[in-house]
Amino acid sequence: MRKPLLVVCGVLVLAVAAFVLFGPEGTPGDNSPEAGFARDMAAHHAQAVDMAFIIRDRSSAPEIRNLAFDIINTQANQRGMFQGWLQQWELTQATDQRPMAWMSGHGHAGAKTAPGSMPGMATPEELTKLKQAQGQVAEVLFLQLMIRHHEGGVQMADGLLKLSTRGEVVGMARNIVEGQSGEIKLMTDLLNKRGAQPYPSILKPQ
Repeated sequence: MRKPLLVVCGVLVLAVAAFVLFGPEGTPGDNSPEAGFARDMAAHHAQAVDMAFIIRDRSSAPEIRNLAFDIINTQANQRGMFQGWLQQWELTQATDQRPMAWMSGHGHAGAKTAPGSMPGMATPEELTKLKQAQGQVAEVLFLQLMIRHHEGGVQMADGLLKLSTRGEVVGMARNIVEGQSGEIKLMTDLLNKRGAQPYPSILKPQ
């Protein structure tokens, strides 16, 4: 009689764990990697869009303005998808959990970020400096900040890929890795043409 009882107890434990992670009907729960990724990446994208708007108004270089336009459109659209997922999953847009709590135990680089923030994020002081810069000085600073920001986004997306098998979230994470990796190469080339280099990479060697 003890074996069936143990089996029942084990099933109940797994059921409770599944409910906490995925919620009712298989949707991600409040503490799931999918929910954490959606919330954190929405905030991460919001800063990228803000920085792109700043440089769009401070640069006359077509290649910089085109890059800013692409970042604004791509990341604003993706941010809308993250927020739509949370609404569909009946979860709040914000949480009391610290940023990156969903990657607890999986680590992220201790790069220069705002306290309690996500990898690659610009500090308030860096954003102020960007807003005050003009011309090529602004372009170089924007490219350096955005390369590091994209590296943080790639790191977060890679982290999600290790923790989730949910189709739409995995698909988005792969798109972010591919798209932002491509833009990192583009921005590095744009920096080189301006006689400048990126900040030290926050990505771990593969």
